[in-house]
Amino acid sequence: MPTKKKPQVTATPERRRELLDTAAEVFAEQGYNATTVRKIADEAGMLAGSLYYHFDSKESMLEEILRTFLDELWEGYDAVLDAELGPRRTLEALVTESFREIDRHRAAVAIYQKESRHLAAQQRFAFLADSQRNFEKAWLSTLERGVAAEVFRADLDIRLTYRFVRDTVWVAASWYRPGGQHSPEEIARQYLSMVLDGISVRE
Repeated sequence: MPTKKKPQVTATPERRRELLDTAAEVFAEQGYNATTVRKIADEAGMLAGSLYYHFDSKESMLEEILRTFLDELWEGYDAVLDAELGPRRTLEALVTESFREIDRHRAAVAIYQKESRHLAAQQRFAFLADSQRNFEKAWLSTLERGVAAEVFRADLDIRLTYRFVRDTVWVAASWYRPGGQHSPEEIARQYLSMVLDGISVRE
């Protein structure tokens, strides 16, 4: 007789969030390919079979982790971009929002950094490439506006500057721990004081 597939059980939002947070930490630490459903279940204190009552696969867990992170990131980014601030204040706000997302979703950011390039080749994760294109457009247009407004230096290589800012912000996911000595806003402030002195037009 064919094996009956276990029915999906709707977990409470709190329990579902706990399971996804656990999965995110394991994915971030071990890598997606090396992570098994059994390992996630062990970390969650449950049997592997029980985890399938909540999620049909580890791919489903990863997709929900990354979509939740990116949805929240773009909610913050869109609010910044819709505010029609000047280029310097837009850059400041984008950086601050990025550090806030690292605070909220540190493990998801680490996964995104490590895994997004090869995951984006899969149809299920095509949204990662779409998000990356929008991300690049937002940052490049902000830098270009700053140069045009003579707020940022005219000799900047815009794409190189974007890559530097992007990578130096998001690499913080490898060392930042929520609840530490500095808030995400304080880290953003100190980071911006170093970066903006380098790219701003000198009086």
